Amino acid sequence: MTTKLLQFVNEKQSMPEKRITKKRLKDFKEIYKQFDEKEAKKQASRCSQCGIPFCQVHCPVQNNIPDWLKLAAENRLKEAYEVSQSTNNFPEICGSICPQDRLCEGNCVIEKGFESVTIGRVEKHITDTAWEKGWVKPVNPPIENNKSIGIIGAGPAGMAAAEQLRKKGYQIEIYDRYDRAGGLMIYGIPNFKLEKYVVERRTQILKKGGIVFHQNFEVGKTKSFDHLRKKHNAILIATGVYKARDLDIPGVKLPNVFSALDFLITSNRKGLGDDVPNFDNGKLNAEKKNVVVVGGGDTAMDCVRTAVRQGAIRVICLYRRNKENMPGSMREVSHAEEEGVEFNWLSTPVNIFGNKQVETIEVAKVKLGKPDTSGRDTPKILVNGISKLKVDMVIKALGFDPEPLPKLFNYPLLKVTQWGTIKVDHKTMMTSEPGIFAAGDIVRGGSLVVWAIKDGRDAAESINNYLSNNASEENLKQSVSV
Repeated sequence: MTTKLLQFVNEKQSMPEKRITKKRLKDFKEIYKQFDEKEAKKQASRCSQCGIPFCQVHCPVQNNIPDWLKLAAENRLKEAYEVSQSTNNFPEICGSICPQDRLCEGNCVIEKGFESVTIGRVEKHITDTAWEKGWVKPVNPPIENNKSIGIIGAGPAGMAAAEQLRKKGYQIEIYDRYDRAGGLMIYGIPNFKLEKYVVERRTQILKKGGIVFHQNFEVGKTKSFDHLRKKHNAILIATGVYKARDLDIPGVKLPNVFSALDFLITSNRKGLGDDVPNFDNGKLNAEKKNVVVVGGGDTAMDCVRTAVRQGAIRVICLYRRNKENMPGSMREVSHAEEEGVEFNWLSTPVNIFGNKQVETIEVAKVKLGKPDTSGRDTPKILVNGISKLKVDMVIKALGFDPEPLPKLFNYPLLKVTQWGTIKVDHKTMMTSEPGIFAAGDIVRGGSLVVWAIKDGRDAAESINNYLSNNASEENLKQSVSV
């Protein structure tokens, strides 16, 4: 029997059951339980199958969301998975970590009055079922291609591009500075949002499909960039951005003032079972400390929620704008509030004091002015609104900038923008050097995993076009000479 759709008038929106706060604060496990088959089917059936699917329009990878929701509502999960993975290399990862409230769900046409379809969790249910049933298979290209492509960076952009190019039979080698593949998916995002086995099983299936990973490989140190360029027919740079933005205030160099990424990588490494001296000696461990996190994005939410799980005495998030102007997911803010994080809105640090380490932080109140170029209200510090907070650890979660890659790679021919990102032709993703492409955060600046996937897929298509066109020109030359 075919399941009726448009059930938003009869069925209420629901998320999977959330683990109670006291229990989830004792570990780093995913906070949501899984949808069972019945509930996933019910939630998928709420889709209105509208004529213009704004959920798809506002999805960076243009997922065919209404199609796979319809298939899920009819319990045709294998077909739903096929449709889902046709546009997205990591649907279960996006189902867990995408800010759906800002993207697909936030633009659902039934959102007003009835609440949107629970798109993300249905997507995760579809792909988790696919893994359980063995429907997720390694790439098996019909014809092998003798051309090779070197990809620098094993994050979402690099891995998505690798899979797309491997489908066409190219020989793919990925070079990454870390000891595990996944980039920020493995080291930057905490387990309570994305459990690491989810990333690791994707890495393993890419390896089974013939993609070669070189870990602990620093381009410019392990081997030169020029060596890679000579070895491969094309290069894709997908390193991401890791250089933390800093606070321009006195005391910021005091001990116990850390970048968000240092804090999160340490915590994630500990969760992966690594020997982590900076955690074990308490340096980057929030246990029994008063912690202040500066910032208002998703990385800041990752930091505050990690700190409370590590056993911090008190965790305060300072954000210079109000809640309405916050760039992070409102769903993540809600989780943090449930878990005991305090939010000081319209607040910004102006001074950090301490002797051998940070002891207090001076905080100024902020008044919002006219919107800036981002559309958000401009913060202005109020001189008469200064207060102090006792603090043992300050974490800076202000975003990331690119490292100077031409210098890092010892390859000065790479052109960069005024922001330090790699300059590319945005139609082809090619840099100023023929055969060298770039994708992901190293081009667009710090952004979402789903945008990196989109960029990686686009770069893969451009690389294939470039190599195919070059091959056609070479064949034409040879035929003319004969």
